[in-house]
Amino acid sequence: MAAEETPTELTRWTIHGERLVDDTRKLNVSIAHVELPDGVHFEQWVLRMPKAVMTLVLDDARDHVLMIYRHRWIMDRWTWELPGGYLDPDEDPADCAMREAIEETGWKPRSVELLTTFQPLTGTADFENLIYVGHGAENTGQQADINEAERVAWIPLAKIKDMLAGGEIIGAAAQIGLLHVLAFR
Repeated sequence: MAAEETPTELTRWTIHGERLVDDTRKLNVSIAHVELPDGVHFEQWVLRMPKAVMTLVLDDARDHVLMIYRHRWIMDRWTWELPGGYLDPDEDPADCAMREAIEETGWKPRSVELLTTFQPLTGTADFENLIYVGHGAENTGQQADINEAERVAWIPLAKIKDMLAGGEIIGAAAQIGLLHVLAFR
């Protein structure tokens, strides 16, 4: 089927109801009663989270990216990431991209624009992630948030492929954003 053709709806799943299990400020968990096109019924866990915004800041020469090195306690791993966080209610995503870059790195991008969006778990979760690219940056003199970054560094894009292959960058947003920039710059 060509990308521009209209779907036939033959493979659409039918949702017969959804029961809320837990609802917090950052996570909504429910169980949906689902019917597959072949008539099979089952229950599916569903996760909904607020939008998240990450900022991939490139220096003026477009050959270094601003990254943070931090510990992720859930996996008990240190990793390089892009600055980012949850979108506040009624906040413009571009403003969030700018805010998160400043809070987590102390650097203010001169401008930001949407690079791409993605959903990390399309079969289970609705958790839209927006990746903005920042063009150039100035040091605000503000220290990076100690709760967010052990270290802030301008990483040469030439080193990114090796860092990805070596498992130093494990987050989906960082991988997607960096691979996008490497593929299309």
